[in-house]
Amino acid sequence: MSQPPRMDTPRMAYSALERRATLATVGILLALAGVAWWRTIRTAGGMESMVQGFAWVGTAMPFDMGAAVFLAMWTTMMVAMMFPTIAPIVLLHRLVMRRQARGIAPTVTFAAGYLVVWSAVGVVPLAVLLGFRRISHGSTWVEVAAGGVLVIAGGYQFTRWKQACLRACRTPLTFLATHDFGTGLRGTFRAGASHGLYCLGCCWALMAVLLVVGLMNLTWMAAIAVIFLAEKNSRHSVALTRVVGSAVALLGVAVLVHPALLQSLSPMPDMSSPMSGM
Repeated sequence: MSQPPRMDTPRMAYSALERRATLATVGILLALAGVAWWRTIRTAGGMESMVQGFAWVGTAMPFDMGAAVFLAMWTTMMVAMMFPTIAPIVLLHRLVMRRQARGIAPTVTFAAGYLVVWSAVGVVPLAVLLGFRRISHGSTWVEVAAGGVLVIAGGYQFTRWKQACLRACRTPLTFLATHDFGTGLRGTFRAGASHGLYCLGCCWALMAVLLVVGLMNLTWMAAIAVIFLAEKNSRHSVALTRVVGSAVALLGVAVLVHPALLQSLSPMPDMSSPMSGM
């Protein structure tokens, strides 16, 4: 594979293919994300317990969902939040495959490898929610844990691991040129999974915030998804990561000092609202 150009940016990927192919590829990703958002909104409307975070442990967080159903729901959430962010690397992977006279199957397999990583990560929130079932309301350590998670998530934004993983996400052509897993669909699947791991390294901390404020809290989901998109596409991504990290860490400190603040981050839904039965 040829060496990547000096200016390897996500924006460059949108001019790599002809306009028709670019629109079709991005359109498919956005359509899948749109359907996933639609499904997530409908699911959240009927699962108020999944909208709540640490503030309602022991009261509003009964968890009786089967593992398979939960992981399917989690995967849908990941499609909604993450598919818009991977458009640049999917476009460039499609370009490489077309130059090798290969069909669309390798690029689909690449995206599947990426999604498998994020789907597998769903066992972590599943384990946390299962653990919460045995915790009684009023456990003081819950507020401390919530504040600690936020402080750690904010602090991670300043680490070299965050920047290294973000750099891999922001230089898609360099990633494809330097990660050769062999030919065939197995190789493209491994390449997609490898990119998924870098993306996980970039985004896991902010994703952990959802456990604190509510795994299916739609407002926080949308805000975090926008941050992910901006981090991977904005020219000011380094500054953005630090601003976001500072805000999340300060929020964590505020929760540690004033635990009651935790409930305002994920208020109890009004079950009389028409949206609650959506």
